Formats: sequence, C-alpha cells, structure tokens
Amino acid sequence: MWIGLTAGVAACGAEYTPKPKGYNRIDLPSQAYQQLQEDHPYSFEYSAHAKIRPDSSGIAQPHWINIIYPSLGANVQLTYKDLQNSNEVLNDLVEDARKLTAKHQIKAYAIEESEIKISSGDVASVFELEGEVPSQFQFYVTDSTEHFLRGALYFRTATQNDSLAPVIEFVKKDIIHLLNTLEWKSK
Repeated sequence: MWIGLTAGVAACGAEYTPKPKGYNRIDLPSQAYQQLQEDHPYSFEYSAHAKIRPDSSGIAQPHWINIIYPSLGANVQLTYKDLQNSNEVLNDLVEDARKLTAKHQIKAYAIEESEIKISSGDVASVFELEGEVPSQFQFYVTDSTEHFLRGALYFRTATQNDSLAPVIEFVKKDIIHLLNTLEWKSK
C-alpha cells in the first residue's frame, strides 16, 4: 500500500509540458488529369481524383457543373453563360463575378486579383482570397463574344483555412490546369 501511495504522490509533482498545436496530416494524391466527356459548350482536362456532377441547385442552368473531390472535401462550382455576342451581357456577367467575390470581404483580410493568359490565348481573371472565407479561389474566363465560364472553390468542412492550405494549393493547380486546357466549342 505504501508503494502505491508513494508512486501516486511522486506523479503529482511531475511537470506538465503542453504540446504545440498541430495540424491534421493530409496525404495528397499525385496530380493526374482526364478529359471532360460530358457534352458542354466547353471542354477541359480536370483532376483524375475528382468527379463531375451536374449542378442540382434550384437556380442551376444548363452546363453548370460541379467538380467534386470526394477525398478532399472540395468542390469547384462552374457556371456557364452564352454571351450572345452582346457586350452588355458580358459586362453584366463580369460585374456579377466581381460582386460575388466582393461578398467575401466581410471575412477576407485580402483579395488578390490577377490575370493569366491561358493556352487558348484568352485571359482568365483569378481571385485569391485570404482569411476564413468559404471560397478561397475564384475565376472567370471568356472569349468576349460567345462564352463565359465562372468558377469558385469551396470546401464542405469547418476546418480552418490555414489547415487546408496544402489542399487549397493542390486544387488551385488543378484549376490552373483546367484553364490552360479549356477549349470553347463552336455553336
């Protein structure tokens, strides 16, 4: 009995050292791509680790799709619009894309906009958002006469964005690949 009591008292005097905060380990697959097979006015290569699903929201229109990453909890929502050779429609869609991005200003501490020239010769506008925002990466691309494609990356998790940083970077690379392989189909 004295041995147990002595061991218990000795244990109470031990110093406690807190462990530093850690992040969940995220094992990312290698990047590999496949061609979009569905019939849309656009075509591109997307991640071999993702699935294409039609947008099932109540406001969905034809050719709106989701690129879903089941193992990463990520979703890239793509919306498509026919410009009908109208500058007014183009200007409205660009303004809408900017407004949708700006809605995140409440939680974002930075929104960086840049343009990238993609393989087709078109220019894509990309928006990188920092902070605890629901969408960390958004873009739109157009040929300015017939086609307009907008995309936004979302995660279906409450995990903080700093923990998701490797996954965000992984999907951003996939989106850049998508943009560089994007081809518009003639009507």
